[in-house]
Amino acid sequence: MAVYLPLALVWAALALHLAGARRGAALRGRPRDRRAKWRACSFYAGLLTIFIALASPIESLSQKLFWVHMTQHVLLLTVAAPLIVLGAPWMSIWRPLPLGFRRRVARSVAFSPRLRGLRAAGHALGRPLGAWLAFSLDLVLWHIPAAYDLTLNHVWLHALEHLTFLLFGVLLWAQVLDSPPLRCRLRPDQRVYYIVGAAVVGWLLSLVLAFAPGPLYPSYAHLAHRPGGISALVDQQLAAGVMLGPGSLTMTVFVFFGLYRWLGQDEDPQERRRDAGGRAGAGGLSQ
Repeated sequence: MAVYLPLALVWAALALHLAGARRGAALRGRPRDRRAKWRACSFYAGLLTIFIALASPIESLSQKLFWVHMTQHVLLLTVAAPLIVLGAPWMSIWRPLPLGFRRRVARSVAFSPRLRGLRAAGHALGRPLGAWLAFSLDLVLWHIPAAYDLTLNHVWLHALEHLTFLLFGVLLWAQVLDSPPLRCRLRPDQRVYYIVGAAVVGWLLSLVLAFAPGPLYPSYAHLAHRPGGISALVDQQLAAGVMLGPGSLTMTVFVFFGLYRWLGQDEDPQERRRDAGGRAGAGGLSQ
């Protein structure tokens, strides 16, 4: 039950993107270029990741094993979200909607006094600090034992948890990955610090789970049987390992790639032009 709404959104996004991609190619009068195809594949991989997380044996096992449930969260936050951002699907999803509907929505969002609060929230969440706070607070709040147990016992709350993980994950990754027409505002060095800051929140949470003296989540602690016969505490420690290891993998890769780009940046363009001019002048004198 908890998977129905997210999966309905996945299928709707896929259908709209396919229709939008075809329409865009028809309007341009030529097939999509290699970059557009690469972005489309990234987006489809992100949707496939959501499907695997929510509609595979992972979903049924997540009710019995905490570490499998944590795997589900990791797939949404650190695999599906960055793949969707890299896919930059926004215009392809928007384009096939009826023109009148698009105009009404755009006009309402931009000018309606009743949506003033929504515009303010969107403006705040679209900035690096707002996106980081939303991502971090969402991660911590859903892992408070009382809130976590509620999601296991109320299917729509569980669906909301997954949706917010994906939404705030996309907002976070959009601050460090260009996703046309959206452009991130952070410099290469700031992007590295930013993702490290986001990873630290997960690391701290995983350490709390790993070193807790006993099980923190009653819904898992009170299960009579678990696959593999492991104890609730071992299950919790495995979940901590999933968050600390695989949960940090995408961020770690990004940090190393970001450091490579940052430290290997070319010199300032003006300096390059001056150097090129100097070399050209020297070459002319030597002739």
